[in-house]
Amino acid sequence: MSTTFRIAEVARRSGFSPATLRYYEGIGLLPQPDRTEAGYRLYDDHALERLAFIARAKQLGCTLEEIADLSTAWDGGRCGPVQDRLRTLVAVKRSDAHDRIVELIGLAAELERAATALEQHRPEGQCDDRCGCTSDSAGPTSVALTGKADRIDARSALSCTLEPGQIVDRLDHWQAVLAHVERRHPLDDGVRLEFTSGVSLTELVGLVAAEHDCCRFFAFAVTVDERGVGLEVRSSAEALPVVHALFGAAA
Repeated sequence: MSTTFRIAEVARRSGFSPATLRYYEGIGLLPQPDRTEAGYRLYDDHALERLAFIARAKQLGCTLEEIADLSTAWDGGRCGPVQDRLRTLVAVKRSDAHDRIVELIGLAAELERAATALEQHRPEGQCDDRCGCTSDSAGPTSVALTGKADRIDARSALSCTLEPGQIVDRLDHWQAVLAHVERRHPLDDGVRLEFTSGVSLTELVGLVAAEHDCCRFFAFAVTVDERGVGLEVRSSAEALPVVHALFGAAA
């Protein structure tokens, strides 16, 4: 006889709130459970496995509609079709994530320029073409990021000296190296990556050094110990979304 669970226990085990579980049932993402004579929901191990699959798909950025489609394949009981669909979705979402990182870094650079412009000129009367309120009065500027601060804090500029095309190339380089990540562990201000034996330490250190030269908001530490090769990536709270978008968040 299979084990059954009440909704509170399923919520505790799955990480989804009871309200979310009821919502998933309502939209068909989670099959309607059996009920006791008193009307209480009863879930089985299969429901927990399905919720683990849903949680993983959400972690990968899948929408509920995409998860519903994936769940149809998952219900077939064969991993291959699920992997095929996930592989396609992950490729698209990886490309989208790269685009968002480029846009975010570009926006951060523009905000840095705006902050500079707003400090340069304060007219006594109405706004003019030099105050920075209605135009880009700072002109083309670059933010010097060649020196890392000893401590990453909110004052570290969220900007990059690379051109957009160079950023795309850098992201591709990172993704090739990150393919060797075996585990991710959360840090208070970032993430720790642990690599398989297939990673090239020389390539990793070279890539970290290159990133060190262009992005002030990252702080890196490469470790080699009994755990193998590791990389700690830290940032200010402002830049944590970029850290997680590029390097992944711990599960």
